Amino acid sequence: MFQRHRPPVHLADSDDPIEGPEVLIAFDFDGTMTTKDSFLAFLRWRAGWFGYNWNMFRLLPAAISYVFHRDRGRLKSAAARMFLRGVHRETLEKDAAAFASEVNWSLFRPDALRTWRHWRGKGARVVIVTASPETTVAPFARSLGAYKLIATALEFDASDRVTGAFATPNCRGREKVRRLREVFGDDVTLTAAYGDTPGDKDMISMAEERGYRVFSGKPA
Repeated sequence: MFQRHRPPVHLADSDDPIEGPEVLIAFDFDGTMTTKDSFLAFLRWRAGWFGYNWNMFRLLPAAISYVFHRDRGRLKSAAARMFLRGVHRETLEKDAAAFASEVNWSLFRPDALRTWRHWRGKGARVVIVTASPETTVAPFARSLGAYKLIATALEFDASDRVTGAFATPNCRGREKVRRLREVFGDDVTLTAAYGDTPGDKDMISMAEERGYRVFSGKPA
């Protein structure tokens, strides 16, 4: 049974280092650790007010189509194609790093950060498992000290420019479980997992401690 709007059990536990087998903790990113979708925030930051709103207007047909096909990956790919197609990998990585540096911790829920730091302080391997593009989440993952980042990979062409497609399936739902098993082995177990949408429930169901919508803090 999924926890809803309850503080994670382990927050009251001891901060003593974990002894015994290695502990693996999985966090969704957008909406779980952050208060908003980081990919949309990045696109808005990069395109500017006019460019963002113009491109969002041009995305209306894709948004209308989503009402019928309900494929989030397809909609996200349309946004990547509209905003980023042709951008060189190096440029995108620099922009993502600049965005992460500028927004600093203003996107993050303080209670999620406390839980993240609690687990890291106990010596657990803490990973981010997100449907957002790997390239744009990577600077945040590095600053958090994530053990691994498992995300949706953008596709780049032979010239190392964004095509607008994805190189991997959208990392949501059962894909999160598949990717965790791909990285850590078929017998992977999670001590705790946290998420905020139905697309996280497959991953959360793998964990001993199941944190569904347990974080609600707002940045100061």
